[in-house]
Amino acid sequence: MAEPDLPKDFFEFMQKMWNPLSFPIPGMLTPTMDVKEVEKKISELKTVETWLTMNVGFVQMTIKTLEMQKAALESLAAAAPQDKRDDKK
Repeated sequence: MAEPDLPKDFFEFMQKMWNPLSFPIPGMLTPTMDVKEVEKKISELKTVETWLTMNVGFVQMTIKTLEMQKAALESLAAAAPQDKRDDKK
């Protein structure tokens, strides 16, 4: 029995796998001959690249912030039992 979530058309499945954002890929079926159209696609893809690069930066910054928070919490947790031992003396 076929999986209900899989597309019935294999070409559609491959297209979604290789091009999930559904950008038209020139040259796949017919080559693009218009220079202006190619320039427009290059510009669009550079915009997407810039946006993705910015998001990668935000994710990296978030990871580093969480790592610093974790280190600070571990330091506080390690110092807390030692403080209690010093108070008992």
